[in-house]
Amino acid sequence: MPTDNTRKINHLLAPFSFLYGLGVRCRNQLFDWGLLPTEQFPVPVLCIGNLTVGGTGKTPHTEYLIRLLQPTYRIAVLSRGYKRKTKGFILADEHSTSWQIGDEPLQMKRKFPMVTVAVDADRRNGIKRLLALPEKERPEVILLDDAFQHRYVTPSFSILLTAYDRLFRWDKLLPVGLLREPISGKRRADVVIVTKCKPDLKPIEYRIIEEDMHLVAHQKVFFTEISYDELIPVFGNHKNRMHLSDIRANDTCVVVSGIASPGSFYDEIRKYPGKVLSIQFPDHHDFSLQDVKKIKTTLDLIKSERKFLIVTEKDAARLVDNKLVPEEWKDNLFYLPIRIKFDLDKGDEFDDMILKHITTFYKNNIYR
Repeated sequence: MPTDNTRKINHLLAPFSFLYGLGVRCRNQLFDWGLLPTEQFPVPVLCIGNLTVGGTGKTPHTEYLIRLLQPTYRIAVLSRGYKRKTKGFILADEHSTSWQIGDEPLQMKRKFPMVTVAVDADRRNGIKRLLALPEKERPEVILLDDAFQHRYVTPSFSILLTAYDRLFRWDKLLPVGLLREPISGKRRADVVIVTKCKPDLKPIEYRIIEEDMHLVAHQKVFFTEISYDELIPVFGNHKNRMHLSDIRANDTCVVVSGIASPGSFYDEIRKYPGKVLSIQFPDHHDFSLQDVKKIKTTLDLIKSERKFLIVTEKDAARLVDNKLVPEEWKDNLFYLPIRIKFDLDKGDEFDDMILKHITTFYKNNIYR
């Protein structure tokens, strides 16, 4: 089966993995026995998460749900705001920065300004604060971003993501592999989505992956792949978009990423004409003066008449309010947005399942 070569299995760390797994299993058992408290809420709470550390595509799948639900319901997205410099509950607004709320919540707030976006490491407190908003602002559906292990909240519906190039079935617990918890945690999922699939997968490959997960009867499996939109300026007028195909053979693109798994991002840009130079940073990377100098040195060495600096959408959220970005970059600094597309023509089936869950939740008025 496919695996991500950027992080190999390290069996030398097995003793530490055993101790880590013991602690996680004990914690999960305490929740299962009811000895640690968990709370349900009177609105549909959809959890989007994974068993591994990063790189499965939580943000684009959360955005997919926003597009699906926003026309009908008031939506709130609640995240912990990874790597933000603040604490506690913060409600995002048009003045929020990645420093205050984190790059992914900022990305979603900028893309969907009418959606309520909040951050709080304590998801129970965050949900309570959201439900205490004035009636016209109070969310009718809450999306929990990256909260599969946050068991103090019992979601009404759980979506578990696993990347095609590193399926949880073939991974190991930290620090040997990338699993945050044992594979048995999959039983809490209502849906499993295999993300970042290759577009040329054969029907038998889908079947093998699905059968190999050993899911129970009620759990559905879907497969998604990444699709890319037009290049959008990080600064200035978003109407001044361009397509990768507008880049000519004698142009040069400096492609910068600070995400967990940038392989498909680089591969997409390399499909088009133009020379590509890549600079890779760790996930959720804060761009320092040294980083800016490194990128500038690369740009200065390029002799092409036209040169472009292309970043991921998540990196753009960190760069847009970064005062270290030189003025001369701003006219040629673009980000490449992504969307997800369901394989096997299963998008409508997924949509119907989510909408039916919300309708049934309110019809049954389960927790009121």
